[in-house]
Amino acid sequence: MLAAYHDAEWGLPERDPRALWEKLMLDGFQAGLAWITILRKRDAFRAAFAGFDPETVAGFGEDDVTAMLANAGIVRSRAKIEATIGNARAYLAMRDAGEDFADFVWRFVDGSPVIGDGEKALTRSPASEALSAALKQRGFKFVGPVIVYAWMQACGLVDDHEACCFRRTAA
Repeated sequence: MLAAYHDAEWGLPERDPRALWEKLMLDGFQAGLAWITILRKRDAFRAAFAGFDPETVAGFGEDDVTAMLANAGIVRSRAKIEATIGNARAYLAMRDAGEDFADFVWRFVDGSPVIGDGEKALTRSPASEALSAALKQRGFKFVGPVIVYAWMQACGLVDDHEACCFRRTAA
């Protein structure tokens, strides 16, 4: 499952605002857990969070939180569930203010993937720290610089594929 995720998805530049938001939410749920756990539960997350439609998720209330806390198919963390609902509201506030989420995040890498050295594994960067701070200013939660860096890798804002990997972009 991890190999298929790597080969078909991880590190490919994502420019769809909603898809970027969904992946950021999943990375927030991954905090403290193995990524394989999130991959195995991704379909259940999508079902629980209405396909990660921000407009629907932003309208969730306590009954929805209670239902998700009883849903063994997802990570049952009240803090992470409530953060996702709040993050949907922050996402929509950005949109309503005329700020496209994809344009916003890609600005932190000047619009094109940052190519890593292919050997040194980083867990954060100045760009992830700046983006994390900017997201927090807009009301996002579970978006620390380490989570944001992992998400930047997953969404292709940073290309940290190993030098020998077929997915690595030529520097």
